[in-house]
Amino acid sequence: MAKITYIEHGGKEHVVEVADGLSVMEGARDNGIPGIEADCGGACACSTCHVYVDPAWVGKLPAKDPMEEDMLDFAYQPDPERSRLTCQLKVSDALDGLVVQMPEKQI
Repeated sequence: MAKITYIEHGGKEHVVEVADGLSVMEGARDNGIPGIEADCGGACACSTCHVYVDPAWVGKLPAKDPMEEDMLDFAYQPDPERSRLTCQLKVSDALDGLVVQMPEKQI
């Protein structure tokens, strides 16, 4: 289990434990956290699970693959360094303490 902090655009924080093997997107969905829509269900076929990763975590996450990079082009106000699709972030003990912030909207 990893404790992940999801911060809504307005600043409200949700700290939840997410089981290893799930994605960060599934952790938000399963815990009813608003701001991550996940329209494609985790297939990396949309950008509606876009978040900004806390700067302290950017270098600790696996690199973006080309498909994620392509989908981020469709995200609302993507940040070249901090933007990630939560469906592509698999939870493990290494993600314990991860902090992500939702954008103003998902498109």
